[in-house]
Amino acid sequence: MASERNLILTICTGNVCRSPMAEKLLQHALAVEDTPLNQIEIVSAGVAAGYGDPASANSVAALKKIKLDLGRHKSQPLTQDLIDRAFLILGMTQSHIDILSHYYTGLPERVHLFREFMGKGEPTEIPDPYGQNYTAYATCFDSMAEAIPSLITYLKNEYKI
Repeated sequence: MASERNLILTICTGNVCRSPMAEKLLQHALAVEDTPLNQIEIVSAGVAAGYGDPASANSVAALKKIKLDLGRHKSQPLTQDLIDRAFLILGMTQSHIDILSHYYTGLPERVHLFREFMGKGEPTEIPDPYGQNYTAYATCFDSMAEAIPSLITYLKNEYKI
C-alpha cells in the first residue's frame, strides 16, 4: 500500500486560499527536482470545503506575481480516497491535523505542518487570510515560500535522494 502512495496532499479549511497556494508552490518547486521528486502528484483539499469554488482573488493575485496560475482551481473536500493515496499530508495549522486524526483513518505515517521543518523558533502555523486584504495573502504566500526549501530537504531525506 505505502509504495502506491505518490501524492502530497496540502490541506486547509476551505481549499480556496492556503492549500491551493501551497499546492502550486510545491508543484513549481518539485518540477525542477530530479526523479522521483518531480514525479510526485500534489493535490489540495479542505477539511470544510465544498466542490467547485474558485480560489480567492487574492490567492490568485499573490501567485500571479511569480507567474503561477491559480485561475482554474476548483475547491474540493478532503476525502478518504485522497488520504489513502497520500505519501505526505501537509496542514496549514494544528487544527487541520487534529481534524484529520479525529475524522479519518489510514493516515500516512507522514502528517506534518507545512512549516514544521523550518527549524527552532520559526512559527509553524500559517494563519488563514480568508476575507482579509491582499497584504494578508502576500504574508501567507511569503510564509509558504519560505518553507519550500525545508520541505524539499525533508522529501529528499524521505525518498533517500
